[in-house]
Amino acid sequence: MKKKYELLTSETKNIHNKTLYRIRALVDIPKHAVKVGDLGGFLETENNLSHDGNCWVENNSCVFDNARITDDACISGDAHVSGDARVSGNAHVYMSARVYENAHVSGDACISGNSWVHGNACIRDNAGVRENAFVSGDTLVTDEAIISGEAWIRGNACISGNSCLDGKTRIG
Repeated sequence: MKKKYELLTSETKNIHNKTLYRIRALVDIPKHAVKVGDLGGFLETENNLSHDGNCWVENNSCVFDNARITDDACISGDAHVSGDARVSGNAHVYMSARVYENAHVSGDACISGNSWVHGNACIRDNAGVRENAFVSGDTLVTDEAIISGEAWIRGNACISGNSCLDGKTRIG
């Protein structure tokens, strides 16, 4: 297996008493406009970002604990992915979004803004969680559903289809 990035010990960031290391591309990743030598975001270990596929961690984004980024997923901006969270497929987590605990983001799902996705929440397909939305518990957001604004979804909710929940929506 050819490595697609290296951890730089010269540039680190401390988060929650953990040392994270900036990454540098060792190969081109055209899907994310990454060229050999480009700097990426921060990882705690190489287990956080697969060397397979086109997945990438950009900017000041951070991936730590047992979190794992795979396939063609991208983490960018100031986003954090931590705990046992998984981001896969073509998913994108960006801006100041947080994905943590056992949350899974997959397919073409997008998590953005100041949104938080955690617990055992699963966001998949073309679903989106954006702005200041909060999704937790065993919630499933799927198909083309959008959770936005200051919506707060938790418990065992299932939001699917072309649903759009925004504003001050509270479920759970």
